[in-house]
Amino acid sequence: RYADHYADRIKLIKNEKNQRLAASLNHCLRYAGGKYIARQDGDDISLPRRFEKQVAFLESQFHYHVVGSGMMAFDENGIRGVRMLPPSPGPRIMSKGTPFCHATIMMRAEVYEALDGYRVGRRTRRMEDIDLWLRFFEAGYTGYNLQEALYKVREDESAFKRRKFSYSIDNAFIVFAACRRLKLPLSDYIYMMKPIIRGLMPPFIMNKYHKRRLMNEGGGVV
Repeated sequence: RYADHYADRIKLIKNEKNQRLAASLNHCLRYAGGKYIARQDGDDISLPRRFEKQVAFLESQFHYHVVGSGMMAFDENGIRGVRMLPPSPGPRIMSKGTPFCHATIMMRAEVYEALDGYRVGRRTRRMEDIDLWLRFFEAGYTGYNLQEALYKVREDESAFKRRKFSYSIDNAFIVFAACRRLKLPLSDYIYMMKPIIRGLMPPFIMNKYHKRRLMNEGGGVV
């Protein structure tokens, strides 16, 4: 309905078969014609002024190539808490977690093009964003996180049930690659074990852990 009404602004794209996220994102990038490209997942919510604030930031801060924001996690009972990442993360964060909440980002289109979009492969099947940030830092780009929650992400126990242990193995491999390629200190290699330990935890425990952390700490590295 929206695509019909705003035919000059909205393109409705449908895959003929399930290509998984990375390939689908690359498919979308081929249609995007704007100066900036923003991410959003279908079951999440962007606050009304999210895009306005991110565009204003990129228009005034030319030395940054991507801007993310904090996000509010919610489930059927309401807001679970707020996840906030460091304002200006550097490469070393790659050993411990993600530098940007992927769904909240707005990136300069030229940077997406220079990085050749998302890498499609077995090791990046659920880690396409982590692989992107590895190549992002490797190329010398910089990013910023607005210290404001402009995005609401749906997160409940079912989300943790979908995380297979094989994805944790893939995550550990990417942490190793980040430590090696970004020349991080040897002490950071120990964080390869973090996704393995996380993957071995029962979903209900991970759900309670994340919920308590969001309520008590108001965010952090995820």
